[in-house]
Amino acid sequence: MVSKEQLEKNKLNAKAFYDLMFNQCRPSEAIEKYVGDSYTQHNPHVGDGKKAFIEYFERMAKEYPEKKVHFKKVIAENNFVVLHCLQEWPDNENYAGIDIFGFDENGKIIEHWDVLQAVPKESANNNTMF
Repeated sequence: MVSKEQLEKNKLNAKAFYDLMFNQCRPSEAIEKYVGDSYTQHNPHVGDGKKAFIEYFERMAKEYPEKKVHFKKVIAENNFVVLHCLQEWPDNENYAGIDIFGFDENGKIIEHWDVLQAVPKESANNNTMF
């Protein structure tokens, strides 16, 4: 069982990791600071492991330096943190994203899953995606 304090720490670490690699365009530092001994990637567009993650997000930083993520909801349970985010991509579609991070017993990220959905220009209802 994960303590309430550890759940809060994991939530802060997931947000700090994502902000550092996505908003601040420093994926190498994000990996060094927040990731454990291994990193398993489930996104089919990003290679597995730390090196592949760094290469992918260094390329994204060059191609989309103005990209920005906004945290809308953060949920933690057991060794998992879920981030519900708005991703802004200049000159491209914006996305609603769900990122799931798995943590080790030391509070380090070791696994990642995500799903993305384009934010549509029109909706069949008046509710937002966030």
